[in-house]
Amino acid sequence: MSKKNQITIGIDARFFGPRQKGLGRYVQKLVEELEENFQFSIFNFQFIIFLRKENWDEYRPQNHNFKKVLADYRWYGLKEQALMPFKIWREKIDLMHFPHFNLPIFCPAPFLVTIHDLVLKRFPTRRASKLGPILYRLKNLAYQFVIWRAIKKSEKIITVSNYTKNDILKYFKVRPEKIEVIYEGSPEIKLKTTTKNLKLLEKHNISKPYLLYVGNAYPHKNLERLILAFKKLIEDYETNLQLVLVGELDYFYQQLKDYTRYKIQDTRYKQIVFTDFVPDKDLEVLYKNASLYIFPSLCEGFGLPSLEAMSYGLPIISSKATCLPEILEEAAFYFDPENIEEITEAIKRVLEDSDLQKKLIVNGFEQIKKYSWSKMAEQTLGVYQKIILSRG
Repeated sequence: MSKKNQITIGIDARFFGPRQKGLGRYVQKLVEELEENFQFSIFNFQFIIFLRKENWDEYRPQNHNFKKVLADYRWYGLKEQALMPFKIWREKIDLMHFPHFNLPIFCPAPFLVTIHDLVLKRFPTRRASKLGPILYRLKNLAYQFVIWRAIKKSEKIITVSNYTKNDILKYFKVRPEKIEVIYEGSPEIKLKTTTKNLKLLEKHNISKPYLLYVGNAYPHKNLERLILAFKKLIEDYETNLQLVLVGELDYFYQQLKDYTRYKIQDTRYKQIVFTDFVPDKDLEVLYKNASLYIFPSLCEGFGLPSLEAMSYGLPIISSKATCLPEILEEAAFYFDPENIEEITEAIKRVLEDSDLQKKLIVNGFEQIKKYSWSKMAEQTLGVYQKIILSRG
């Protein structure tokens, strides 16, 4: 196909990379796997990958049909709204993919959007912001408008679970056929055991046994209740168990640390470890030496960290809220995330029942086989093609 018939797809990859947690992983895998699946396209697609300075070097195109372009505008900011449209226009984008709802209101190209969850609809709380009440109210109204416009004006909406699709249908007037459910992928099974780099555990004063959580500390992640449930566990059962929380020590983690100091004022405080950001190469050590993985969230779109924990052979105990039973199915032991006593009992039950642990581990290995990043990219490519074909 000639260059004249070339169709230019733009991907907003400003979230690209592991520092941006689940969303960053989604964007990274989407771009990398699209390169691998590009040959299956029925069109002559050229991909423009928009990045920020901080993740510019993390992506190196391996395919001549992929080009990266600097768009160093912080998400949710005025520059994003004012300058991103010019970047899109200058690159002559025919179809733009925003892997998150925060898109420019005046986007100059047709677009599709990935909606991972509706946390802002379900949990509109000022605790999730550093702003005062008036500015928070204004910012939340702006968010609601941007989400509404993204859903209304997009050519297609991709969601990562049926739960999120149903949430969108519940809160917004949108045709069901406009929404495509495309699951995220999961890591490969990592059966090989290792004890390398145990200095990482020493560095953070981590000793076995310990529970593990990997992710951010936004209020809907429900870590305060997890802290209280863990406090009850170590006080009631006089255990030396540790709780290891892995995530960059941002504003929300600092708030959680302060909360923990207030609630646990004795030497027991040392049984809760805040690691700060841990790169992927070191996360392996934390996963492989943990006793189990705990996921207490009140709202999720997919729940990727649990699948990653499964790949390392960790038993999973999980909240039964929102999409998690859909994604994890029989590979997790569930609890009510709003019931502190139930969280405590779930931890105790799984730790004490070796047969249950084995069952969860085996089910976990089977569960992650259902999800594939390659399949995710292939299906997303299919959505691009469907949109182009619908134009006639």
